[in-house]
Amino acid sequence: MTDHRIRSGSLQFWPRKRAKKILPSVNWNAVKSESKINGFIGYKVGMISVYAKDNTADSMTKNKKIIIPTTILECPKMKIYSVRLYKNNKVLQDVIVGFDKELKRKLKKPKQIKDITKELEKIKQEYDDIRVIVHSDVKSTAIKKTPDLIELGLGGSREDKLSFIKEKIGKEISISEVFNKTDGENITIDVRGVTKGFGTQGPVKRFGITLKSYKSEKGRRRPGSIGPWHPARVTFRVPMAGQTGFHTRVEYNKQILKVGNVKENDINREQGFHRFGKIKTDYILIRGSVPGPNKRVLLLTPAIRPTKKQTKQKYEVLELR
Repeated sequence: MTDHRIRSGSLQFWPRKRAKKILPSVNWNAVKSESKINGFIGYKVGMISVYAKDNTADSMTKNKKIIIPTTILECPKMKIYSVRLYKNNKVLQDVIVGFDKELKRKLKKPKQIKDITKELEKIKQEYDDIRVIVHSDVKSTAIKKTPDLIELGLGGSREDKLSFIKEKIGKEISISEVFNKTDGENITIDVRGVTKGFGTQGPVKRFGITLKSYKSEKGRRRPGSIGPWHPARVTFRVPMAGQTGFHTRVEYNKQILKVGNVKENDINREQGFHRFGKIKTDYILIRGSVPGPNKRVLLLTPAIRPTKKQTKQKYEVLELR
């Protein structure tokens, strides 16, 4: 019987190389939301099953109890490290405003500024955009000690952005400030991260090609032909062995089911979560799966292309399993 399925391994993701960094960059000009800061850092805990009540209008399971596969992310609080000014998409100036001790292992910090607000007011250069570089307070979790840094975009006018920065200097930013989940409200986000790495693999695992007959010569786990005699070259479309996994990917339109804190609502298991341990700070529950293994750092941003189907779906979390 002939296999008529399409090939695995989309050519839209090419070349299939290892990601340069764990936390991916974002085009903040495309991310627009009503929140003052357009992103948050989270760490993958693992997947569980959630019993929820379906409140989606015109749904076949409306007002019924259903099981939803769910991913838990631990989201420790963030702090602003520096303010970055842009002119014509080029960096004009960096003003460092955060001087936490946790950053000594990560960066070589300059001398501390006595009055940070005055330093920001001295900025007289004309700039188009202003963004912030934040770091996670990952030391408060059981994951690691070295914080992760990333540049985040801000929402609103230039005056709103500057006032938000002055307000949050030296203070913590929580996940509830960025994604304020209320009962009955539907919030969709995009999750950016690096997938689980498998190293160098053959074309069967990498692209899902079919095994040849057991009597085939020169191996079964390889293509039958890598190209014609003329043109006498191998095109990039031929499935070949190479790097598998550890690629930067985006999961679009992931729905937030719940935002909580361990002190208010402890969801930890008695023995902790597999290959993670226990959650110690804020967390969110996301419907479906996200890239990467446990403890992988992920970037959460507002959905840039929400669909009508996703925005209509509403669930009420009843029980965790």
